[in-house]
Amino acid sequence: MPTSLTENGLYFEYTKAADPIGSGTISKIPYADFPSSLHESGPTQLIPLDVSAALRCEGPATSPALCANFVRILPGESLMLRFNATSQLYYVMRGKGSTDFDGLEIPWKTGDFVVLPTGKETHHTAEQDAALYLVHDEPLLRYLGATADTPRFAPTLFTAEDSLAALAQAKSEGDAINRSRISVLLANKAMDQTLTITHTLWAMLGVLPVNAIQLPHRHESVALDLILDCDPGCYTLVGTKINERGEILDPVRVDWKPFSSFITPPGYWHAHFNESGREAHLLPMQDAGLQTYLRTLGIKFVLPGGRMPSL
Repeated sequence: MPTSLTENGLYFEYTKAADPIGSGTISKIPYADFPSSLHESGPTQLIPLDVSAALRCEGPATSPALCANFVRILPGESLMLRFNATSQLYYVMRGKGSTDFDGLEIPWKTGDFVVLPTGKETHHTAEQDAALYLVHDEPLLRYLGATADTPRFAPTLFTAEDSLAALAQAKSEGDAINRSRISVLLANKAMDQTLTITHTLWAMLGVLPVNAIQLPHRHESVALDLILDCDPGCYTLVGTKINERGEILDPVRVDWKPFSSFITPPGYWHAHFNESGREAHLLPMQDAGLQTYLRTLGIKFVLPGGRMPSL
């Protein structure tokens, strides 16, 4: 028998390998924030929000499964992008233009979402100075050693008018004040099991009202949060533990800034606060499409009195 068949096999006593994060074999997903200054000046370019060095994985990557990016396109210029990814989700932070994908021209403007499936060369052209926020799942494909070649959904445009109308409807409903958050989840008809925007990605358009507190919550998916608009006094507290009153212990504070992004690591308790005097809007994107399909999302919310039911 050739030794090549056995030379790569290893054996670990269970307690020494069952928790590779706790042992330091796999690094934790770090806190990180990415300021809007990254996309406010400079040439037409793709700007990956890369923490792959901290993750000890091949980059660029913003989480083990996802890569978030800022995309800047100057007026009259185009940018060609191609990823080995099953899902690409673009949010238009500013500007106006169009995307040519597999012979289909998709117009977009500020506040629109453009969601694209696998594997085509994509050309983005700006009529006005444009900045887009892009999340795709190429890091997941890279880890799996897989090639994305089968579209799982059709290219889809979510217009600013439609998404804001859906959010306004959610906000106007009588029991909205008693909900853990006021938001809408964007979904695709093809994702009838996960009710998500793609089979790997999850996206939520939310409003944080004046003087509101989104009580601590956690989930096993990583969140790549984009702040859309806010005044000073909006922030998130993040930490690994809560006390018996449902308060986050020794939290890290992340102050919100318009069109800046930050990472909320999976499994961490986090709470959002608006002490600014004006409502604010946010756009979290997660790998929760995949997590939902695997039945591992594990969302928990703290309710008044410290109760923590699972959803």
